[in-house]
Amino acid sequence: MFFISHRGNINGKDINKENKPLYINQALKKGYHVEVDVWLKNGLYLGHDKPQYKINKKFLLNKKLWCHAKNLEALVYLKKIKAIFYWHQKDDFTMTSNGYIWTYPGKKLSNKSICVLPEYKKSKIIKNISGICSDYIKKYKSMFIND
Repeated sequence: MFFISHRGNINGKDINKENKPLYINQALKKGYHVEVDVWLKNGLYLGHDKPQYKINKKFLLNKKLWCHAKNLEALVYLKKIKAIFYWHQKDDFTMTSNGYIWTYPGKKLSNKSICVLPEYKKSKIIKNISGICSDYIKKYKSMFIND
């Protein structure tokens, strides 16, 4: 089971820290995978609505990062460097480059699904999914580990 921190958040949304490399690294050091928003626009950047935090290629090659390409240039680049990546907006499902189904909140789940932000749609999390991506990932991890 993948426990994926949404933009570095572990215990709730913190918009002032999301996608900051230091915040991402803190979540990684705690053993979580992390979803990040990646832009390629006169360099590589992290940031949700716009490029904000400059990074390098090496940063993106961490196998615990799930890179959400935010523009076409980032999508092409992430494929080229063989990072774990996907692109979506509000699609019900999208396939990640490593073969999992990134599943929009509240949509049907399968054993290959990453359940995204279950807290937003009060999603019923089935036990045989592949992972969870959440702003509250510590809570979800404890639910599964203590079963």
